[in-house]
Amino acid sequence: MRYLPNLLTLSLAMLISFFVSAQQNTGSISGAIIDGSAKTIEAATIRLIQASDSSLVKVGVADKEGRFIFEVLPFGRFRVSVTAVGHETAFSGPVEISPASPAATIPTIELVPVSKSMGAVTVTARKPFIEQKPGKMVMNVEASPTSAGMTALELLEKSPGVTVDNDGNISLKGKAGVMILIDGKPTYMSGADLTALLKSMQSSNLDQIEIMTNPPAKYDAAGNSGIINIKTKKGIVKGMNGTVNGGYTQALYSRFNGGFNLNYRNNKLNVFGGYNAGTWHGYNIIEISRNIYQPDKVTLKNTIDQVSRPHNQGTFHNAKAGIDYNFSKKDVAGIVINGNFSDGKDDPRSNSFIRDVNGSFVDNLRSDSRNSRNNNNVTANINYKHTFDSSGREISTDIDIANYRMRGRTLLNTRSFNQTGQEDGQLVSLRGILPSDINIYSAKIDYVHPLKKGWKLETGLKSSYVKTDNKVDYFRGENENWVKDNRSNHFLYNENINAAYAILSGSLKKWEITGGLRAENTVADGLQMSNDSSFRRNYTNLFPNVGLGYNLNEKNQFNLSYSRRVQRPNYGDLNPFTFFLDSLTYQQGNPYLQPQFTNNIELTHTWNRILTTTLNYTKTSDVITELIKQDGNKSFQTRDNFNEMQQLGLAVMANVPVKKWWNSNIYVMGFKNSFKGLYSGEQVDLGFTTLIANATQSFTFGDGWSAEVSGWYRTKGLEGLLVIRSIGALNAGVSKQLFKKKGTVKVGVRDILYTQQFKGYAKYSDVDLTLAGRRDSRQLNVSFTYRFGKSNIAGERRRKPGASDEQGRVGGGN
Repeated sequence: MRYLPNLLTLSLAMLISFFVSAQQNTGSISGAIIDGSAKTIEAATIRLIQASDSSLVKVGVADKEGRFIFEVLPFGRFRVSVTAVGHETAFSGPVEISPASPAATIPTIELVPVSKSMGAVTVTARKPFIEQKPGKMVMNVEASPTSAGMTALELLEKSPGVTVDNDGNISLKGKAGVMILIDGKPTYMSGADLTALLKSMQSSNLDQIEIMTNPPAKYDAAGNSGIINIKTKKGIVKGMNGTVNGGYTQALYSRFNGGFNLNYRNNKLNVFGGYNAGTWHGYNIIEISRNIYQPDKVTLKNTIDQVSRPHNQGTFHNAKAGIDYNFSKKDVAGIVINGNFSDGKDDPRSNSFIRDVNGSFVDNLRSDSRNSRNNNNVTANINYKHTFDSSGREISTDIDIANYRMRGRTLLNTRSFNQTGQEDGQLVSLRGILPSDINIYSAKIDYVHPLKKGWKLETGLKSSYVKTDNKVDYFRGENENWVKDNRSNHFLYNENINAAYAILSGSLKKWEITGGLRAENTVADGLQMSNDSSFRRNYTNLFPNVGLGYNLNEKNQFNLSYSRRVQRPNYGDLNPFTFFLDSLTYQQGNPYLQPQFTNNIELTHTWNRILTTTLNYTKTSDVITELIKQDGNKSFQTRDNFNEMQQLGLAVMANVPVKKWWNSNIYVMGFKNSFKGLYSGEQVDLGFTTLIANATQSFTFGDGWSAEVSGWYRTKGLEGLLVIRSIGALNAGVSKQLFKKKGTVKVGVRDILYTQQFKGYAKYSDVDLTLAGRRDSRQLNVSFTYRFGKSNIAGERRRKPGASDEQGRVGGGN
């Protein structure tokens, strides 16, 4: 925290220099609205959008005479869209304001009544499930009936280009290292902790999922493959409203969830909160076959066949409360507190057969474990925003504080049996106590300054400080006593990151230009108490981000972008601890992990806002790779820096309205991942070409009915140095609106054909194994949501706090 006061003082001094700049020249756009009978329409919603990419600039309402005006506008080219109850949406043609012509009047816009154009058919506006927008892809959760009863993690599984492996690790376009945000805020989690949080978030509380592969420089440079922002629901008017929801999922085991959200808003005050709770219950079957070699790595020594059956269950409770207060039309401040609490346990049982080179029996090891884990995570965000004028000049600050308290216990018993199934060895017991505490402090300040002719300057500063205290105490069972094991350890890690960025963006005729630069300095200290070893790192890096868009015509847009990004090791992956699945299989951290750096370039073409094609090339150095290593008969999973990874990919997405009641979205991506590096002194070169396909068919029927059929498929490819065989799933669902559209019931079935089964192999140096995993993926989901009070009340403001890097790095060590 000692860095924060100096940083904020410096940031304020830097930004005040912008405030004294002269007021730039501005213009205005006005017009009028009538309906098909030439009558004026009052209270129509008017949206001013950029002519180049349809991004929103301002929102207004027509007066009693149907007139509207937007004032204090930066010079540029715009369009106007108009919506009104009972009428179709209408758009104006492009209009430009400039120093030579600062005031423009749009020709009168005529709205066509729905009854005239649709034969009196009742039309309900419905967003498509997937939309391609400038710089990002958007999933509208509510538009998908098969989303009923799903968790956020399961929704990501069906997202275009997103892959979730058997352990819950998330990849984007075949690349690991995704940063996860919630409402633009950090989650402060990764690994098993992030998986648990995403499993506790229900689809009934989610609005959209945004996928950004080349985020701008205002975001932290962390995230090798991009950013996924999960947005909760919000609306747009005053009053009080709320939702109550409940869900039931049946697979081999059942699970429940339920909760509520409340929101109240008046002229100055917005109070919001919610609570969600539920259970999870599942299983996994893991089969591993290993070939163990002599030191020459050629001559076979023995084989091991192993089956492990983890069974897990637990409960979760999520609570949220906050307040926004508008001191004036230009000043708003707020605070929001989130709490995530969970208790879980699992009891994996493993059966391993060891055979010699001739296939003869050597030993049979049977392990059973009892593991428990308790997580108490509390985060708080304090924020303030001042808007100088309607041109968009504003300054905002965010302070984030987070505390993560995790307590784990484990007991592993291993017995040896002979060929006849009789126990012939001494019981080997290992007991572990695993406490972990992580405290994160972050502050940032951002400033936006519109310039002449539609250009804009954005700049800001950020500082974060992270303190972790991780301990593991292992005890061996000996003669009915517990003796401390030498695998016990205590690891302390502190990290301070200071960053500054600037972005300049604007347009020149048909060109859209964005250029940004972010500088980050990292100071990190680590200390292993068990052997009194330590390390210190201090490095500074620059992260440029450039975007160039060209609007050829109304139907063809091109965009070229480049960015450099960093992926720092997760805090849990730095812990040099050992976590056991059984006596022959474990996971181990690596305190010597270095950050990886990625250069990414993308070329995108969009045709008629229907077909989007993207070509990308990525090169990552010192890539943090998940490796499997051999230690005699034991295999362990760890992470290490591999020399290099390259990817060349091509993606195509089509969003086609086949009929008025049928929308089709198809996403196909092909890419080749190539890994090169050294493992145990040997050169390893691996490369695979992979195809990923997602398809969603959405149907809207009368009387509040809708349905969806969706599926995804991935061919054989690489996850690190592990080759994953083809995998996919087919889903279907139906939804019905009830109680005058205040209630919605959804029924969905996931993985209908039970094809979401993991299979793979690893073969390099002395590693030679195959593995397969099956889990409780075929599920029936039923959910019901009831909305009460005024609809479309504005929820809490979207905040973008400054701990975006740290948010994705908690956990990973179990």
